[in-house]
Amino acid sequence: MPDIFNGQAPKIIAITNQKGGVGKTTTTINLGAALAEIGRRVLLIDLDPQGNASTGLGVEASDRKLTTYDLLLDEAPLTDVLQETEIDNLFIAPATTDLSSADIELVSNEKRSHLLHDAVRATGLGQLDLDYILIDCPPSLNLLTVNALVAADSVLIPLQSEFFALEGLSQLMLTIREVRQTANADLRIEGVVLTMFDTRNNLSRQVEADARDNLGELVFDTMIPRNVRVSEAPSFALPVLMYDPTSKGSQAYRELASELSKRNRRG
Repeated sequence: MPDIFNGQAPKIIAITNQKGGVGKTTTTINLGAALAEIGRRVLLIDLDPQGNASTGLGVEASDRKLTTYDLLLDEAPLTDVLQETEIDNLFIAPATTDLSSADIELVSNEKRSHLLHDAVRATGLGQLDLDYILIDCPPSLNLLTVNALVAADSVLIPLQSEFFALEGLSQLMLTIREVRQTANADLRIEGVVLTMFDTRNNLSRQVEADARDNLGELVFDTMIPRNVRVSEAPSFALPVLMYDPTSKGSQAYRELASELSKRNRRG
């Protein structure tokens, strides 16, 4: 399929970890908001049937006329599915619980693993002049996650600073390797970001040390702290950067956005 983007194509990043409760959606929302804050144009694709990223950016369920279910199952154009958010430069393709049946419904589709790949490269999206496309994956290694990995340039893995955190990565790494071998040879690991980090907790420091010993430079310098403002923000349907711009959580996501931008040489 030809490249239809004007100028430089956006960086497509799948944000995933099959373990729930690691801050995956929180990271997707707030990284997207932080990138938008520094002038990057960002599309967030909600590929989690829970639709928490959509809710967290203030998109009411009643306003999700077309969703990522329509994108994958009915091949609705992504330009018809996406919506503007209250944050300048940040767009979202929302999700609803309809997406939970996608795995079953797509089994017989010969293109089942490449539907998102084709959708993000369809004619028309180039006019948005995007810098990043962030894909919020479900907390499982299902067909939706495989679609994200096939579509993506790289994978960002949130890792909760808790006991056994690294053990859950082995299956994800195997899945990434399989996707490289079968469908997306250029897929790489963008990095691992430690979330819910508590500087007062020896366990957090041990998890950090283990992660850096095992994964080296893949681990971002920036760590997301355990912060009550980050936890509160979703109940107000806001990223923490809008809910409390001066909080430690907000500053951490700004630093993560800056580090990601530098890694990708986007300013």
